[in-house]
Amino acid sequence: MQVIERKDNPLLNRVEIRFVWDHPNTPTPKLEEMVSAATKIEPGANSDLVFVKDVSTRYGMPRTTGLALIYGSEEAASIEPNHIVMRHNRFRQADQDDSPVEEASDEEDSTQEEGGDE
Repeated sequence: MQVIERKDNPLLNRVEIRFVWDHPNTPTPKLEEMVSAATKIEPGANSDLVFVKDVSTRYGMPRTTGLALIYGSEEAASIEPNHIVMRHNRFRQADQDDSPVEEASDEEDSTQEEGGDE
């Protein structure tokens, strides 16, 4: 990943990084890979507060351009649209431990087995 432009935006408490990623003989990088690379570029960045937008790959060219927004706090990141947050949360939740999901399903099963006063 090559940084084209880095802009501090103190009003929104974020750093905006416009980047180019050359990927010859490989497919377009996944969103997770772009977030990880942007986190490594900016020292002290929290990957949960990094959002990648405006990703574009031209047909037939192994070059992807995009914009990474790196927020300084969760409060500042709350201005991101819900659909962008949901898109990024898909892979972030996959990285987390699956055990809380299993515990929740066990609790549901136990309530069904108990029955009730009907």
